[in-house]
Amino acid sequence: MKGLRNLLFAICTGFLLALVSAAVLAGSPGSSRPLPRDSVYQLPVKLTDQAGRNADWRTRRGKPQLVSMFYTSCQYICPLIVDSGKAVEKNLTPAQQQRLGILLVSMDPERDTPDALRHIVDKRRLDTSRWTLASPPRGDVRAVAGVLGIRYRQLADGEFNHTSALILLDADGRILARTEQVGSRPDPEFLASVRKATGP
Repeated sequence: MKGLRNLLFAICTGFLLALVSAAVLAGSPGSSRPLPRDSVYQLPVKLTDQAGRNADWRTRRGKPQLVSMFYTSCQYICPLIVDSGKAVEKNLTPAQQQRLGILLVSMDPERDTPDALRHIVDKRRLDTSRWTLASPPRGDVRAVAGVLGIRYRQLADGEFNHTSALILLDADGRILARTEQVGSRPDPEFLASVRKATGP
C-alpha cells in the first residue's frame, strides 16, 4: 500500500510540474508558442542596433512595437518619421510608453553602421529603453520592406524614394494599424490603436 501511495504521489507531482511548465512557456515572450501565420516575425531577420548588438528581431516578441523604415542620411522625410514616433510616444501615459517598443529599421545598411545609428539616437535624444535603431543585412532589406508593406527605390545619387509609414505590431508581430501621416501631430486613429494595444 505504501508503495502504491508513493507511486501515485510521484505521478501527481509530475503532472503538476508539467502543467506549471506549460503555463510558464505559454506566457513568456520568448516561449516556444508557434507564431501566428500573419506575424511579420515569420521572417527571420538579424538586426544590428546602435550599440552594435546583434539580435533576431523576433526577440522583440512579447509587447507591441511601433515600426518603420528609414535611413540616417535622409534630410527630410526620415526626420519626420522620427517626429511621428516621438509624437505618438508623447501622447501615451508613462505606463503605456513602457509597454511599447519603437523600432526603426534601416534601408541603407551599408552606410547605417552602429555609429551612424547612434548619432541619430543622440541627436534626437531618443530613449534607448524604448527606441531601437537597427540595420539588417543588405540582402534582407527587401524582405523586411515586403512584410511591412513599405516600398522603396534607391536613386542614382544613393538617396531613396520610400514609403513614409508607421506600423503598429501586436505582441506577436501581427500588424494592427498603419499610418502614412508623419510629423509632430499624430494620426488620431492610429494613436487610438496604439493606446488600445498598450492598455490603460
